[in-house]
Amino acid sequence: MRLKNFTLLRWISLGLIISAVLLSIFQLAVYSRLRSAFSEGTTIGGIDVSGLSEEDAAIRITQAFAIPVEMRYGEDIIQAKPATLGFSLDLAGMMAAADQARTASPFWSGFIDYLFNRLPESQVIPLRSKLDLEVLQSYLIYEIAARYDQPAEAFIPIPGTVNFQTGNPGRSLDIERSMELVSNALKSPTSRIVNLATTQSGATRPSLNTLKVLLQQIVDSRGFTGQVEIYLLDLQSGNEMQVAYQAGNQLVPEIAFSAESTIKIPILVETYRRLGEPLSSENAQLIEEMIVLSDNTAPDKLMSSLMSPTLGPLEVTRTMKALGLKNTFLAGMFYIGAPLLNRYSTPANTRTDIFTDPDPYNQTTPVDIGLLLNDIYECAQNGGGSFAAAFPAEITQNECKSMITYLTRNHIGVLIEAGVPEGTKVAHKHGWAVDPVDGLMHTVGDAALVYTPGGNYILTIFIHDDAQIVWDAANKLFADLSSAVYNYFNLELN
Repeated sequence: MRLKNFTLLRWISLGLIISAVLLSIFQLAVYSRLRSAFSEGTTIGGIDVSGLSEEDAAIRITQAFAIPVEMRYGEDIIQAKPATLGFSLDLAGMMAAADQARTASPFWSGFIDYLFNRLPESQVIPLRSKLDLEVLQSYLIYEIAARYDQPAEAFIPIPGTVNFQTGNPGRSLDIERSMELVSNALKSPTSRIVNLATTQSGATRPSLNTLKVLLQQIVDSRGFTGQVEIYLLDLQSGNEMQVAYQAGNQLVPEIAFSAESTIKIPILVETYRRLGEPLSSENAQLIEEMIVLSDNTAPDKLMSSLMSPTLGPLEVTRTMKALGLKNTFLAGMFYIGAPLLNRYSTPANTRTDIFTDPDPYNQTTPVDIGLLLNDIYECAQNGGGSFAAAFPAEITQNECKSMITYLTRNHIGVLIEAGVPEGTKVAHKHGWAVDPVDGLMHTVGDAALVYTPGGNYILTIFIHDDAQIVWDAANKLFADLSSAVYNYFNLELN
């Protein structure tokens, strides 16, 4: 009986041992299978590879990062393969890092942990990739920006008016910011859509040639059939515009006009060249009368006392020539019956294609008198310019500022002043006269330095008509031309 019991126990023990061995083998097989796959929660490059083999994980990662990136430029949609954008995946490096992390613990210690239900920790393997920024930048510039950027349109003159119509704004790709956004999308397995960064630009200022056309249209619309010459200088950029026009025909600029009272600007310059500061009360009063009141006795007194009792006008002319103003001269005093001191031939008054019957006593061109205003402006701004070159230390910056002050006090409310908003600073001198022979007005001129929020500029306008110039019509023409130029400089650019 004892022998039977012993034998049964032996068989039971043997069975338990065999069962334990079989269970261990089974568990070992299960563990080996689990160890060959990635643990729960493991990610590679942001892709969940839980339970996947290396081969399956590699396929999933490759597929995720091979999805084209969708780039949206406004309403346009552009799709591009990652390789086209310079992106390449370092799959081998990531898989090697993942395998190393997965097999970091020894097999048997890991098996024991498994038997005691201690699961391996999940692994997070960061993305490894390369991005050729030059390739990406080139694609954005030549494939997207070149095709989809929209340049801003310039303001357009409104025919029959002095105003401009707003052009369409522009849109351009922000290359630097877009590169950052696309780079992030290329490195993301899920966020593959990019709203490209763009910048908006307001409508641009039209060209000076466009303004020129508008000014000619204004002359036509006002029905003026005489000669018109306009000189414009942008004091910010230094760009110039010249318009010489008559009844639909382009004329060659630099026409000789009677200077009339605009010649008092050269007299003002020569006066300050000879005077030191501060001015005597008498000279200050004479300058006030000459510029602000446009009195004709005051310049004669200034020339007689400061230059020469008889030859003062020739001194003014010599100074203009020294400044390079070849078409501007004063050949006699202002008083009635004053002798003509010299007959000047200039490039402007010896032209044979056009003749405005300019006064032999005083002449200029819109360009000449405009450039003289620019000399005063540059001197007032920084003490330099033509004055410093031609007459070193003879005309100071403060003296040029004083000249501008006198010119800004010449308030007449007509001509160029009539075309700008009230309160606009305009330093100018106007001129017109009645012909002593027929008692009619044939020439009107105005030379101005205009200060505006959108930029300062010099504008000179002269008109001549062999027939009578009607004052109201002339003033309206000057005002409209001035208004168009003011509007040009003060467009609401964004």
